[in-house]
Amino acid sequence: MSAPYDLPTDTSKIKEFEWDDHHDFPRDLVGYGENSFDPKWLGGAKIAVSFVINYEEVISPSSSSIHSDIPLGAEHTVLNGDIFNYKYTFYAVGKAIEDNPAVGICSMKNDHDVASHAYRWIDYANMPRSKKRHILRRRLRLLQRSAGSHQRAGIMADYEALVWEVYKEMGVPLLWDSDSYAEDLPYWVDVPVEENEKDPKGMLMIPYSDDCNDYKFNVPTGFGSPTHFYDHVKNAFDTLYEEGCEGSPKMMTIALHCRCIGKPGRLMALKRIVEYIASKENVWVVTRTQTAEHFREKFPYQKRLSRTWCQESGSEQHNERMTCAQGWACLRLRREVFIALKQNA
Repeated sequence: MSAPYDLPTDTSKIKEFEWDDHHDFPRDLVGYGENSFDPKWLGGAKIAVSFVINYEEVISPSSSSIHSDIPLGAEHTVLNGDIFNYKYTFYAVGKAIEDNPAVGICSMKNDHDVASHAYRWIDYANMPRSKKRHILRRRLRLLQRSAGSHQRAGIMADYEALVWEVYKEMGVPLLWDSDSYAEDLPYWVDVPVEENEKDPKGMLMIPYSDDCNDYKFNVPTGFGSPTHFYDHVKNAFDTLYEEGCEGSPKMMTIALHCRCIGKPGRLMALKRIVEYIASKENVWVVTRTQTAEHFREKFPYQKRLSRTWCQESGSEQHNERMTCAQGWACLRLRREVFIALKQNA
């Protein structure tokens, strides 16, 4: 799987990043911290699992290799829920859904969660904001026409707070954003353009996954076989499920693509994952919009004056959110080492 656009051979021509206080979200490396908190998942679930299907076919200016690599029947098999029996979130790329609107209509008819996932893969970094606004508006109108509604629209990996502005201008509720790989729980961020507003709404981040993601079938250091994919996702689930059973519930995202997991030789790995998750108690398989609605109800937005965040319902205790995924990895390693040392003492 390649980058969404080509990098110049002369890296000196790459424009230096310029921070924009109006649109760029500050990066928080503090986060929830070691103790985390209880997200109060529905029914006391120990883990919330989100399946995401990315529909990205024919999305880059030169995508003939992607187009020719789509297995016949993959879209039908994956999108129609033949192996799921669960609701998923459908990341719809504007150009892909424009070329094949039946896919979006199918997802809506089956009451899946439809979200906007850019218009197509091009270089947005150096694009004028006026053009970005035009593309954002276009893709939202496409989603409304093709999928029947954009009332539950979310966003994935785009244009920082400009997205928030355009959604607000069009009167579309932006319930969540997934432009983050930073956490095992949802979290709120302040929106820079709301700095001087009397009633700021904030942005709810529902972190995505670059880890349990089937695109790694297509990279040299990724999954070498369907068994590797199954083992990796199962191990991640087991770790987070165990933490939930110990009093610190988490969420988990399993990211899928029709052209990756939809191949006949790989699809059974996904079926095994679904069956394994279904065999466990106290698991909430949930869409990203359902996660956002739950979190908004239990933990409404409060503008931060510092990095402390997330006031527990009925409590004055604040928790800090660690947005650095490596931080959680270190904590888990430290916990395992401590347990091993204690057992051997």
